[in-house]
Amino acid sequence: MTHALLIVNPTSGDKKAKDYAKDMEATLTEMYDQVTVKHTEKAGDATRFAKQATQDRLTAVFAMGGDGTINETVNGLAEQEYRPVFGFIPMGTVNNLGRSLGISMDPQEAIANLKDSVEKKMDIGKINDRYFIDIVGIGEVPRAVQQVDIEEKTKLGPLAYFIEGAKALGEKKMYDFNIEIDGESIQEVSMVVVMSLSNSIGGFENVLPEASAYDGRLHFMLLKGDKIIDKVSLVPKIFSGQVAEDERIIYRAFEKAHLALTDGTELKTNVDGDEGPALPIDVSVLEHHLTVLVPKSQ
Repeated sequence: MTHALLIVNPTSGDKKAKDYAKDMEATLTEMYDQVTVKHTEKAGDATRFAKQATQDRLTAVFAMGGDGTINETVNGLAEQEYRPVFGFIPMGTVNNLGRSLGISMDPQEAIANLKDSVEKKMDIGKINDRYFIDIVGIGEVPRAVQQVDIEEKTKLGPLAYFIEGAKALGEKKMYDFNIEIDGESIQEVSMVVVMSLSNSIGGFENVLPEASAYDGRLHFMLLKGDKIIDKVSLVPKIFSGQVAEDERIIYRAFEKAHLALTDGTELKTNVDGDEGPALPIDVSVLEHHLTVLVPKSQ
């Protein structure tokens, strides 16, 4: 007998997730013999629900929510020996993973497409002892993006992140990074470092056109220099996918990295849009670690 778990964050999608959950449950009932629905109430619930599903050896686990809910669910699945098939309906502001996998940003359409979905092996990332599905950001731009309030996110969507990120480029705060990346040593002063699993950053697609959720690599980008004019002039190149072509940007595709500040101080990271561990950090990719349902066209 097949059994699927549906994890719903009722506050996501401007609190519309609970409305779509009924349609989602009906669709899953056509796909699986049994469907269990659980609503999150606090941080950590999605991780706990997903972990229990692995222990009960359920067939599939689905999540409805934003990047934070998806991240929590994956953290409940990732470290288990048995990992059910994973599917999700993007209900957040940015939905980077959904964009990179070709899942519709219209919840109703995404639900309808599940019936014709196919299984693919997806990479995930690991930072110290936790997992991520999308991105690790370090520095002033990720810090500014993390502080965007809910009202602005609801009103402007990904544009809210772009605005705050652009403002942060005017900051003079710089960090002296000491980086080991697949055996290569890099020491560089920068205000922002990004490591991404996919081509979508902040809801903007094709920032890293070579990146894919299936390529077995993480993609590293560091902006060099401290002149405001240089940083601002880089923005068009970043959003047009030309990061590998500019000498002011260090770009690498990698499997393992260690990052620290030269002076040994701590600096908080941003992981999938939320506060992550402080430097120093170890980051790696887990190739084809999860089986995910994606539209057949992908």
